[in-house]
Amino acid sequence: MTDSRPTIVTMIGDPCGIGPEIIAKAWASGEVHKHSKPVLLGSAAAMERAVGFAGLDLPVRVIESVDQLSDSSDVIEILDSGKLDINDVTLGEDNAICGQVCADWLDEAEQLAMSGEVAGVVMGPISSIAMKMADVLDKVIQVVPGSSYLFLISGPLRVMHVTDHIPLRQACDDISSDLVFDALKVMHARLEEWGISNPRIGVSGLNAHAFGVEDEEEIQPGVERAKAIGIDAKGPIAPDSIFRHCIEGVYDAVLAMLHDQGHIAVKTWGFVGNCALIIGPPYLQMSVAHGTAFDIVGKGTAHHEMIQTAMIQTASLAAGKGFI
Repeated sequence: MTDSRPTIVTMIGDPCGIGPEIIAKAWASGEVHKHSKPVLLGSAAAMERAVGFAGLDLPVRVIESVDQLSDSSDVIEILDSGKLDINDVTLGEDNAICGQVCADWLDEAEQLAMSGEVAGVVMGPISSIAMKMADVLDKVIQVVPGSSYLFLISGPLRVMHVTDHIPLRQACDDISSDLVFDALKVMHARLEEWGISNPRIGVSGLNAHAFGVEDEEEIQPGVERAKAIGIDAKGPIAPDSIFRHCIEGVYDAVLAMLHDQGHIAVKTWGFVGNCALIIGPPYLQMSVAHGTAFDIVGKGTAHHEMIQTAMIQTASLAAGKGFI
């Protein structure tokens, strides 16, 4: 029987945060291996330390290439280019060394994805402060309206944002028929690639009850243009009800206009198990919706459900099996 599980690489995140220990817990669960052939990328020493924090009994083995994977949940396998000495950093603190090494590891993960050695990339929690300290924050893929988009997943609620980290007033000015139309084309194509046949997309309005100049003159024309080329899109729909419709299965995903419009809905519906990806790069890159949690690092209490979901969800989408 052919093994259809894709190979997925997970960058362990900031080695001074909870990333390594939650990844160790996810690996030890055995669930990740049911859906993928996983491999880690980062510091083997950081993972060995994290295994102890998590109270696990798992050996850590450094491999030189993906071809050397044993595909066993009984041993953590990691690609380690030797760029970090954990004795140079302090657990639970921001520092430029961790910022730089995370940037280097992201570059290595991208190379694996672009070469086809892995089918997707998962990014453990990083520290934007540490990456700013190292002047490498640009290594994290940024959302640029019209060319890249943030896509959030929380169980049945899946939301892509037309605009993201920009001021509310600017977002209202930027929303246009072209921006909505282009976003719907990209969203439709990605959903089909991930295994959603003829995806149903609900489009949120901007104003209360979707009544306003922007809704009538920009969002609705953008939706009509998408429908004219065969995309099953409906909207603009009142922002206070469209997300509930998605949860109830009316839509496969929602196109939201603003950062908080989508984020508030997702984080209210559920937090544990949420994950996010950036649509734009020519490969899958998933991340978690939480940070490095320096206040609890090393205590073994950090929950691993979110990173585990991200690892499994990446595998499912990469295999064209849809959402888990």
